Amino acid sequence: MKAVYDFFINEWYFSIPLVIMSLIAGALVIWRVLLNNSAKTDMDDFLPVFQQTLRKGGVKAAIALCKEEKGLIPSRLFVAGLEAADQGAAAMRRSMANENELEIVPRLHFLLAPILAIAKIATMVGLFFTVISMINTFNAIGEGAATGKAKEIGGHASKIGLALFATALGLFTAIPLVFSHVLFKEWIAKFEIRVKSSSQKLITLVTNYKKDPKLLDTSEEDERDDDEDDGRPARSRRRARAD
Repeated sequence: MKAVYDFFINEWYFSIPLVIMSLIAGALVIWRVLLNNSAKTDMDDFLPVFQQTLRKGGVKAAIALCKEEKGLIPSRLFVAGLEAADQGAAAMRRSMANENELEIVPRLHFLLAPILAIAKIATMVGLFFTVISMINTFNAIGEGAATGKAKEIGGHASKIGLALFATALGLFTAIPLVFSHVLFKEWIAKFEIRVKSSSQKLITLVTNYKKDPKLLDTSEEDERDDDEDDGRPARSRRRARAD
């Protein structure tokens, strides 16, 4: 513990920059986690409400509902698709693709660049401080040897281990950041899959609405049949109803 105390107190000009980098990195990671949480929407809960709103109020009511949501899929993707609904499915698909590429994806990658930059720089800064400290230590040892002061040589030699704390602190900052960056990238990849799936669902809902708004309703007969447990799989029950 004394070595740690000496590094943070006596070698403060090395420790303070590394500590500041660690605090900034932690704040960026927490900020990105909060942004990820606000970007998500439970589509299983939202789509039934959206479907009923589209049936009862039309496209304008559906747009108003989506704008009230905080998640990126309803508030950005669905709004872009619905605003182009009058021009057909192809226009909706293009509009949502542009929105995803120009707005949603950049928002998902926000803060990832500085997080990765700090992760890479922290290790190099720690190593740089270690090298500087060891150069000063070896110079002091050389001067002590030249003057024949053995006690001073032993005191300076003990600082070699102290200099390695800078590298250790740099790694302590970099390792969690690299791990967080990988997890964020994986989360973005999964979110993009949800975006594509939601885009297709929206096009299907709007196309059915244009053909006949009643197609969005769930028939009472289907609900009764789904509630019955006659031991047959769902596919067999649907085939029996079709026959």
